Amino acid sequence: MHRPLLLIYAQHFEGSVQGALVMSALRYFHREVGQPQLMAWDRLDVHRSREVKDFVESRSEDFVLDEFPVYSREFNPKEGCNSQVKRSMINATHESVADLRQNVHARVVSLRRRHSALRGFFEHARLSLRGLT
Repeated sequence: MHRPLLLIYAQHFEGSVQGALVMSALRYFHREVGQPQLMAWDRLDVHRSREVKDFVESRSEDFVLDEFPVYSREFNPKEGCNSQVKRSMINATHESVADLRQNVHARVVSLRRRHSALRGFFEHARLSLRGLT
């Protein structure tokens, strides 16, 4: 049985994340994917801000939002992704913040190709992908 691909996209920013950066990331994701997307978000304050909610509501044909329950690492598949990226960099050294960001980006792109691992992060979090992939 052929399964459609499950993909992960990430944007990394220095400093605290504000609404304008979240909206910039959403525009980036839309350009990269080019189809309606399910955004599975944790309850970070900026994700719940009026500015971001208004932006997403104005583009309801592009984004569907789903919030995870109150923060719990074991129920957030993003934590599996973060953990995998961190483990892959355990002995890495970086000359600069730019070098670190480039390495993180490369690890996320590599993880993007590991569809079974991505599905596993959702399964570990006891989240169903039925109907999404």
